Amino acid sequence: MPSILLAAATTVPATPVWNPTVAIIISISCIVALLFSFKIEKPLVGPKMPVLPISIPTFVGAMCFGHILGIGITLGLTNIGRL
Repeated sequence: MPSILLAAATTVPATPVWNPTVAIIISISCIVALLFSFKIEKPLVGPKMPVLPISIPTFVGAMCFGHILGIGITLGLTNIGRL
């Protein structure tokens, strides 16, 4: 195994165990991203969602961004010792 991979493997930060707090953080991040998706320029381009007044691509993009945001918040809080 190359030595650079061994060096990278030793610097992995601590990650939290999955618990309800992590789930709540990621869920709220997804809801906030979904609410912000109503402010984009063309939220109704493409097939529409059955219940929400947005399109499927907008919903998928908001959920992806919400998960990325939630994971960043979770890792940041873990890194500073608050989670």
